[in-house]
Amino acid sequence: MRRRHLLASLPLLATPALLHAQTPWPERPVRILVPFAPGGNTDGLARLTAEMLQAEIPGGSFVVENRTGAGGLIAAEAMVRAPADGHTLMMVAVAVLAVAPAAMSQPPRFDPVADVTPIVNLGTNPFVLMAHRSVEASDLPGLIAWMRARSGNFPYASGGVGSFQHLSMALLLQRLGIQAEHVPYRGGAPALADLIAGNAPVMFANLSEAVPHAQNPAVKLYGVSSTTRAAALPEVPAIAEVVPDFETITWNGLMGPKGLPPALVARIHGIVAAALQRPAVQARMAQIGADPLGEGPAPFAARLRADVARWGDVVRSAGIRLQ
Repeated sequence: MRRRHLLASLPLLATPALLHAQTPWPERPVRILVPFAPGGNTDGLARLTAEMLQAEIPGGSFVVENRTGAGGLIAAEAMVRAPADGHTLMMVAVAVLAVAPAAMSQPPRFDPVADVTPIVNLGTNPFVLMAHRSVEASDLPGLIAWMRARSGNFPYASGGVGSFQHLSMALLLQRLGIQAEHVPYRGGAPALADLIAGNAPVMFANLSEAVPHAQNPAVKLYGVSSTTRAAALPEVPAIAEVVPDFETITWNGLMGPKGLPPALVARIHGIVAAALQRPAVQARMAQIGADPLGEGPAPFAARLRADVARWGDVVRSAGIRLQ
């Protein structure tokens, strides 16, 4: 009787899971949160992702919602607090989960690794070390010598405190044992404009921002922060060619709250990864300044864990603080 009772109860226990697995998705509009203002790489990739999902799920509705503030943590907290049903997702830049939690004076009210479900990492992009023409250096070793000679007496620009432009320079200076003054701007575009104008001598710029200035006589491009040269700038060396193992790249990936059904995660990853193989989508990625990746949930989660540890150390050693 006991065995019959247990066997009889199994269909009842399995029914909710089976019903959940058969629930159509999406049942209502899907929000893709973006932690930054419209117009940047993260926003562009979120809108591209919405288009990719819409094309494969014609009955669905995918809406990009920009929710800024606190280094991206406002959007991140809204995502992790949402129901794990796939109707609230987020296009996450590495700085949001790997930098902001370590840099905030008050830690976030969620775990940047345990409380999220990585779905698909769309792409990566490096940064470009640039200087104004007034800097007397013909190549990367010459620029490093220029900085060494002025250690503690020159500024560098970035797109903001805790931005990857900031962190890239902070890491390079740490590796070289050089001191400099950080001058943050409200975004990479105004920082680059001041560099071109000669109001700042040196900075790291996003690849997409740097490429249009490859022939600009007002500036010189000295190195890219990936371990190999960028296809868009084949004449510009990788910094790692002079500073061994130096690398800073950012990534943008789609995530959801903890507990997303694995079947749904696999479905979304499959749609996006397949779309990233199409030439038209790759051309859009190139316009945004990102290299297509399509990394799946497991390796994406491993990358997140490693970056949270790595950049947390850089933030703390550099004394970076966000309000």
